[in-house]
Amino acid sequence: MKIGILKETQKGEKRVSMSPNIAKQLIAKGFEIIVEEEAGSSSSYKNIDYVDVGVNVEKRGVVFKEAHILLKINPFDEEDLKLVDKGQVLISQLYHKSNPSLIQAIASKGATAFSLDAMPRISRAQDMDVLSSQNNLAGYKAVIRGAYEMTKIFPLMMTAAGTITPSKVLIYGVGVAGLQAIATAKRLGAVVEATDIRSETKEQAQSLGAKFISVDNEGEESEGGYAKEASEDYAKRQKEAVNKSLFQADLVITTANIPGRKAPVLITEEQVLQMKNGAVIIDLAAAQGGNCEVSKLDETILLNGVKVIGSTIAPESVSTNASELFAKNIYNFILHLTEDTNFKWDLEEEITDETLIVKDGDIRKK
Repeated sequence: MKIGILKETQKGEKRVSMSPNIAKQLIAKGFEIIVEEEAGSSSSYKNIDYVDVGVNVEKRGVVFKEAHILLKINPFDEEDLKLVDKGQVLISQLYHKSNPSLIQAIASKGATAFSLDAMPRISRAQDMDVLSSQNNLAGYKAVIRGAYEMTKIFPLMMTAAGTITPSKVLIYGVGVAGLQAIATAKRLGAVVEATDIRSETKEQAQSLGAKFISVDNEGEESEGGYAKEASEDYAKRQKEAVNKSLFQADLVITTANIPGRKAPVLITEEQVLQMKNGAVIIDLAAAQGGNCEVSKLDETILLNGVKVIGSTIAPESVSTNASELFAKNIYNFILHLTEDTNFKWDLEEEITDETLIVKDGDIRKK
């Protein structure tokens, strides 16, 4: 079976779905790998790095023509689908719940498609979960970006000229990104607080040294490992509980996303106007509409002295590490789906069932 690695075309994307190291491991398992030329260049992987491990480097059209499996990180677009043939298997993050037109287009080509963002949050799938591996890096980089944008340092520092008090960091969302943000900010010496709709995250936040801002919980729990949309009453009570910390924070990082839905607004424009001068907000949910009412994707908004940065940040800015982790997720996923380099098509198995969105032109999940 031949696996084709495509160069990412989405603006700002620097990752590649397969690193030379992981490609070598797949080749050892009996797969053939072809990669589009310069696909890994923005992740510091040269064409020769792939050639040295047995990968064939080809032009884009050749990859589409010869590969049985086509791999990307971001969704396939119209230009990609023009080159897709009936029977090919597409694997990427498709965001199928919010992108029905793409799913219909793939089906019309008679292709098969797996959506990596539909991976179930179960223990067996942890090593295939691209959202977790990439969000982990996002949480780390959000703190580093915040440190760069702030006019203060994180740690307590005692000098002959006086004592510098530690910065206060507030994290919204204690998922993978939020936990890594907590850990990174604590390592840098900040005083960290965190809040989340899921009461079960309290212990995790506290284990990393963050103070958890509690809100009386009345049935607000996670759904399949993800946060679900909060009730209007809960959202109001959470806002009131967090306001004191928000208005004192030097850095705020928001990470709350709901699969297939617009990101919930956690910080209103009115709240931003009450924050301290010089504060920074890093909104990691900007691509899904933003957790901060005033944020815009890939833009920095200055409002009443508060800097609001809308970003996915993330993995793109640490593309070498991000690509290696993504590739390892792909490696585990492909081995799970195949036996002796052929697909098993076990539709009764949860991971296969949840991620297989289109099968030979038939839409299975909407």
